[in-house]
Amino acid sequence: MKLNQLASLALLLGLASCKPADEKTAAPATATEAAAPAKDDGWVSMFNGKDLTGWKSNEETPGSFSVEDGVIKVSNGRCHLFYMGPDGKANFTNFEFKGKVKHMPGSNSGLYIHTQFQESGWPEKGYECQVNSTSHKDPKKTGGLYAVKDVMDTAPVNDDEWFDYGIKVDGKHITISINGKVTSDWTEPADWDPATALKNMAGRKLSSGTMAIQAHDPKSVVYYKDLYIKAL
Repeated sequence: MKLNQLASLALLLGLASCKPADEKTAAPATATEAAAPAKDDGWVSMFNGKDLTGWKSNEETPGSFSVEDGVIKVSNGRCHLFYMGPDGKANFTNFEFKGKVKHMPGSNSGLYIHTQFQESGWPEKGYECQVNSTSHKDPKKTGGLYAVKDVMDTAPVNDDEWFDYGIKVDGKHITISINGKVTSDWTEPADWDPATALKNMAGRKLSSGTMAIQAHDPKSVVYYKDLYIKAL
């Protein structure tokens, strides 16, 4: 072996010996690990991927909520699924929510916040965060705060694809984000009176409460999964 070749080999061996003996190569995070927030950060899983434990349907239209292949399927007709929590007393004031949603063509749904269980009808208490395909006749689309700070005419996502849905309530401030981009940002005024500001929505006011998933009409099919909530 020539002298210059020996020198190169010695240099390479020297560099290799500089690496600590106990150093380990970090394994890349899997998709599942990346999707699940750490429990010690305050995030609570709302859906176990198997059944609707922790949720309560008002059964206005029976069979509107089911679990298929690890996701919540919403279909069949008007009905609402309320998050009750492990102890049946779920209640949030300031909080952050994150989940994955997929709406099929021409489908409508929604996520209610600061609401409470109601036997029938559109929930009267709290706000609705809209989930609605571009091709549905309602012009208020995915990512809007329904009738208050709407996304009009065109949804920010396509049909038949999963997207991230985020909601944050901090004091009187509500933000909705789709795939990490804020689509609705609104602060409830101190003198807010929904009875006069909104038609037939006197309960649209921040207070505290739980969340609910909406089944809108017989032609709408929407899916939900990876649902997490964190009290702030």
